[in-house]
Amino acid sequence: MKIIKRSGAEAGFDQSKITNAVIKANNSVREDKRLTAEQINDISNAVTAVCDEMNRAMNVEEIQDLVENQIMKHQAYEVARSYITYRYKRALVRRSNTTDEQIMSLLEFDNEEVKQENSNKNPLVNSVQRDYMAGEVSKDIPRRFLLPEYIVEAHEKGLIHFHDADYFAQHMHNCCLINLQDMLDNGTVISETMIETPHTFATACNIATQSIAQIASSQYGGQSISLAHLVPYVDVSRQRYRREVREEFEAAGIVLDQEKINQIAEDRLRKEVKQGVQMIQYQVITLMTTNGQAPFITIFMYLHEVEEGQSREDLAMLIEEVLEQRIQGIKNEKGVFITPAFPKLIYVLEPDNITEESKYWYLTELAARCTAKRLVPDYISEKVMKELKKGNCYTCMGCRSFLTVEESQKNPDGSYKFYGRFNQGVVTINLVDVACSSEKDMDKFWRIFDERLELCHEALLIRHNRLKGTVSDVAPILWQFGALARLGKGEKIDPLLYNGYSTISLGYAGLYECTKYMTGKSHTDPEGGTEFALAVMQHMNDACAKWRAESNIAFRLYGTPLESTTYKFAKCLQKRFGLIPGVTDKNYITNSYHVHVTEEIDAFTKLKFEAQFQALSPGGAISYVEVPDMKDNIPAVLSVIKFIYENIMYAELNTKSDYCQVCGYDGEISIVEEDGKLVWECPNCGNRDQSKLNVARRTCGYIGTQFWNQGRTQEIRDRVLHL
Repeated sequence: MKIIKRSGAEAGFDQSKITNAVIKANNSVREDKRLTAEQINDISNAVTAVCDEMNRAMNVEEIQDLVENQIMKHQAYEVARSYITYRYKRALVRRSNTTDEQIMSLLEFDNEEVKQENSNKNPLVNSVQRDYMAGEVSKDIPRRFLLPEYIVEAHEKGLIHFHDADYFAQHMHNCCLINLQDMLDNGTVISETMIETPHTFATACNIATQSIAQIASSQYGGQSISLAHLVPYVDVSRQRYRREVREEFEAAGIVLDQEKINQIAEDRLRKEVKQGVQMIQYQVITLMTTNGQAPFITIFMYLHEVEEGQSREDLAMLIEEVLEQRIQGIKNEKGVFITPAFPKLIYVLEPDNITEESKYWYLTELAARCTAKRLVPDYISEKVMKELKKGNCYTCMGCRSFLTVEESQKNPDGSYKFYGRFNQGVVTINLVDVACSSEKDMDKFWRIFDERLELCHEALLIRHNRLKGTVSDVAPILWQFGALARLGKGEKIDPLLYNGYSTISLGYAGLYECTKYMTGKSHTDPEGGTEFALAVMQHMNDACAKWRAESNIAFRLYGTPLESTTYKFAKCLQKRFGLIPGVTDKNYITNSYHVHVTEEIDAFTKLKFEAQFQALSPGGAISYVEVPDMKDNIPAVLSVIKFIYENIMYAELNTKSDYCQVCGYDGEISIVEEDGKLVWECPNCGNRDQSKLNVARRTCGYIGTQFWNQGRTQEIRDRVLHL
């Protein structure tokens, strides 16, 4: 059994330390007020039993809370007072500097919680350590200076989650849709260097990747680009090659044959397209941003985003090349092709590619092969999205955060504007805590729910107000040079925070557990469970609409992609309410509206069920189905893809893509228990060295490749197959 020390380092559980602490408190009071040796032993055993029952590493504060409770249970109030006073004095000493221990544990690489905080960051790397160190300081400043005490307390208790607090001190926003078309067509500036309109497709790809890196360092969330924005530069290169070949023919005295010229030019163009796409893939993977990881970038592939004819054929060529290269994968340090985390790919399903008879069906078949082997692309149904988004189809910002269709935001041609818009930030409500706090009293539930929603509202306004007054100079590539806007130097971004230009997100977590506690049923149960869950969703939407009407700030409901927070919320719930079967007895809570990972349900029923919740998450949502190895069953993948097109806006298939560097095993890496801790193990050779295992799992709408905390690892282990 393990514990997590205050520094974040992991250590072995030592029951004698509990016993000794109680003895010290006991000896400090009058003899007639003391506990007996037998009572002290009972307290120590009881605390140990609870720690063992939790099936996870408890932290020091949690254990001390248990000790206090046990002393009080034995009615030794003087001893309890002594123990509490000692804790308080030690807390005052620590509070004088809240960051030193955390930073030193980072440098010594023994902070277990930070090691597994982000599944795409390797904490051994200097740049990641530097980012985490800065993060510790940056979290401490908002906690002590920038945020109201009641917001900090609610965050630390797990009532809400104030996302990305380590970036809050700076004037930074969350995620965005890059207006790559503007940057390429009108030029941009990167690191004070003028970048003019490119004259080749390859140059356009290079500008795109350099822009992606700069943008990633200027915000803290995901970003998306569209392949459609690169399409015009395919033809620019085509015309250049035609001129070159014609000149070569003339110089050699060869009879000019336009068909032959075009054929040779097309061959050369294909090579450039391959190199350009390869540049995007490899540069995105190998670029390191200032936060110590590859840019969180999504590439959008939507045929109908360009006009029919040559442009659409060129886009199809780009999509084909992107998919082919992703199927191949990238080489790890052993030279073996593995699955990369980024760029994330989104493929739009539409009438031209959804049936065997449709013109671009071959691309959908290729996408299915890619999904079966490399987990991406994910799929957007043009049909369903247009039904939900006023006839529009567009990409999310990163993994799932969607802009909303705003009448106030239109392009000169009357179409709705999406590229160049962004999200201000997220605060998530813990629905499970709302439920447990109500003690199953429905009236009390709705009252507490409204109180917590108002808490989120106030926290979101704090995020919004932190961005107000920000001048464009803080991130020139975003605000001055086309990625998001073309503001002047010194100009404030304030107008972009209102009137729907940007969104701000109310996140939510644990709808399943909330419903389970309040109704005794899963939210998939039509006899009361589903009705209650939908009412909860509608209530949050109504709150967002009310806030929007009051402020002209685009509040939207967002299905939070919990990664490390799923574990944090679970620990907070266990501390506040103990282990409640089916509600708080796991070391994770369920992402947003998802069906619980342990619930037996087939893929098609799950997608159909969750579609109604996507409709109520206009600020962002994604659904998934868990599938086995599908590389030899592409028809089954295609059947799921067709179902997505007809029934749900945005979905993905979760499979596995692993490799053991010790023995070369490329099947599924297992999760096993070792001394009360979940670890990854090669089932072929028993290798447990994470540095020699390549594991790719989707956890939050995107792929993680650097392992996860204990709560998320348990969730991954508990997943049942849907197909």
